[in-house]
Amino acid sequence: MRISVFVLSLFFLIACNNNQKETKDTPGTDAPEQSEEENNNDETLSDNELLDRVQRQTFNYFWEGAEPNSGMARERIHTDGDYPQNDRDIVTTGGSGFGVMAILVGVERGFISREEAFERFGKIVDFLEKADRFHGAWPHWINGKTGKVKPFSQKDDGGDLVETAFLVQGLLTVAEYFKDGTEEEQQLAGRIETLWKEVEWDWYTKNGENVLYWHWSPNHAWDMDFPVGGYNECLIMYVLAAASPTHPVQPEVYHRGWAGNGAIATDTKYYGLETVLDHYEHNDDPVGPLFWAHYSYLGLNPKGLSDKYGDYWKLNRNHALINYKYCVDNPGDYKGYGANSWGLTSSYSIKGYAGHHPGHDLGVISPTAALSSFPYTPEESMQMLRFLYQEADSLVGKYGPYDAYSRQANWYVPRYLAIDQGPIPVMIENHRSGLLWKLFMQNTDVRNGLKKLGFTSPDI
Repeated sequence: MRISVFVLSLFFLIACNNNQKETKDTPGTDAPEQSEEENNNDETLSDNELLDRVQRQTFNYFWEGAEPNSGMARERIHTDGDYPQNDRDIVTTGGSGFGVMAILVGVERGFISREEAFERFGKIVDFLEKADRFHGAWPHWINGKTGKVKPFSQKDDGGDLVETAFLVQGLLTVAEYFKDGTEEEQQLAGRIETLWKEVEWDWYTKNGENVLYWHWSPNHAWDMDFPVGGYNECLIMYVLAAASPTHPVQPEVYHRGWAGNGAIATDTKYYGLETVLDHYEHNDDPVGPLFWAHYSYLGLNPKGLSDKYGDYWKLNRNHALINYKYCVDNPGDYKGYGANSWGLTSSYSIKGYAGHHPGHDLGVISPTAALSSFPYTPEESMQMLRFLYQEADSLVGKYGPYDAYSRQANWYVPRYLAIDQGPIPVMIENHRSGLLWKLFMQNTDVRNGLKKLGFTSPDI
């Protein structure tokens, strides 16, 4: 039986936040404000200048806001100073994968120098080489000061293959950036190559089953029992598992485990658009949260990408357009929804954390949903960006737009999550220049893995 990764991940994120105090509707006194220059000039900025601004601010989450010992991305940053559940030393594996790609954006946009980025990447690789790993896979959370696993839940104290895939996607992109550089840069790329080769993707088939499992723990073995299948955010995990030069999985793992022997290709229409793949197997919700169109595609270029199950550009573009059309239609009649304020995905919510999507709409808009969709919906995403910076600048802070807001409930908090901020500068850059797509898709192992699974793409 296929298990919805979204349902499972949401369960654990809620569990990890269920002791969180109810969030406030105004920022705390410690929240850093935008400068007077930023507040006064947003209305005169060109589109490119506005894109520069949001990219710089969100990049800084991973640059200035990084955990200092490891250089990795903090799981969350609360600029109101309130950390009721998670402390400041915890870093996130997947969010750091997004973050290293954001740092490359910083170099290309002139926010930092190549030398500064190289130094930071060296610190991150140093940390990852020594941090806890479980058959090559890192855990979801790591203590940034010690490198030891921080359990994500009671039994989730070992390897997390989903988060590891997001991290490896970023690391391989960094390696491609530096592989033809100076001797020191080539050495860094080689160290990343070693980390990549040490991930035992085949181990996570649980003794040779035709599916990848999300977790393994030295204390609880396979007790988490989460096979990953059905369309969601995890395509990149199967691509990398097939691409591994040292611990690969066979194509049957993808076709049977991920694609459910073809069941994934069950299509439906919503707001006049094909969903292309089956977002949900066991209920009537037409589309998942919008991060599904982002996480695997920070490096994996969906333009022209297809296999026997679907066209991945059409899949993601339609997913974003359905999300936009739903918010404009606003069947729940929530205050503040419209063409300039849209986007439903998993994020902070009025009470804790929630997975927002058309089948589970709580009146909460998450800016990362629209802003990370720039490649798919450039005009609609620009409307959202201008709204945030010109009409609702109280929703923007030091590291860009805050994680979520609800005009219906008159609620927002000056808080950020790495997994929400990270896709913003990366996907905007893919929209502007295709940088991260070009780097990741030129990796020989990745191209071989895609071919092995039957994908076609102009990049391979």
